Amino acid sequence: MNRVVLVGDIGSGKTYISKLFNYPIFNADEEVSKIYKVDLNCFKKLKKSMPFYFTNFPIKKEKLISAVMANDENIKKISRIIHPIVRKRLQIFINKNKKKKIVILDIPLFFENKLQKKNDIIIFVKSNKNEINSRLKKRINYNPKLLQKLRSLQYSTEIKKQNSNLIIKNDFKKSKVKKKVLEILKKIA
Repeated sequence: MNRVVLVGDIGSGKTYISKLFNYPIFNADEEVSKIYKVDLNCFKKLKKSMPFYFTNFPIKKEKLISAVMANDENIKKISRIIHPIVRKRLQIFINKNKKKKIVILDIPLFFENKLQKKNDIIIFVKSNKNEINSRLKKRINYNPKLLQKLRSLQYSTEIKKQNSNLIIKNDFKKSKVKKKVLEILKKIA
């Protein structure tokens, strides 16, 4: 099984591009959202750690944002609770798809959490910073301070780029990106 990992800036189009590969996808952001909605044990740990913010299950996004924005220590507490759960779900995904030729991993903190394996095919999604910011501002829950905090948790795009095997330039034009994905699939499939 080839593990294809997409890395890049927040809003660079990793999730969109991951779908173009047409192989099973592990999307860490989606997994985290599910955990907050269905994992009572996670809620209990968060409530015990930060009772002021986590009072009701399922966990509301607004409560998470409040906790994250309050101080950096809360981000660390949340990470210590949520990351092991995501790792377990990743392992379940890998085991379930071990007979597939390729799996796609869309994990924002991939390098930061030291998830890379020797044979991973790491693709850096390169996008224009102004275009990214313009697109992010159109999102319903756009919050520049939260975005800044989330970016501060991640390695710089330069470090991600340096640690990647391939680059996809995402100019947000479907045909060009699709063509590049097909080229990559020809090389690795």
